[in-house]
Amino acid sequence: MKKILFAASEAVPFIKTGGLADVVGSLPKYFNKEYFDIRVVIPKYMCIPEKFRNKMQYKAHFYMDFNWQQQYVGLLEMEYEGV
Repeated sequence: MKKILFAASEAVPFIKTGGLADVVGSLPKYFNKEYFDIRVVIPKYMCIPEKFRNKMQYKAHFYMDFNWQQQYVGLLEMEYEGV
């Protein structure tokens, strides 16, 4: 099984400011799940509707070096329409 990660700043229906959100929000659904493990990663913006934020579950966290300091990075997971 091949693994594909879509990392973007936006994805429909969570957050949309332009056309990228349409592509990232729709394209992953069309891959054959038998052959591809598709994941989408977006930032957890405060403007993401609460109905989605409440369904996100904590998976892990780590710290990353950023501008000479340690920055917290939390990973949350949610499945939406099979992705």
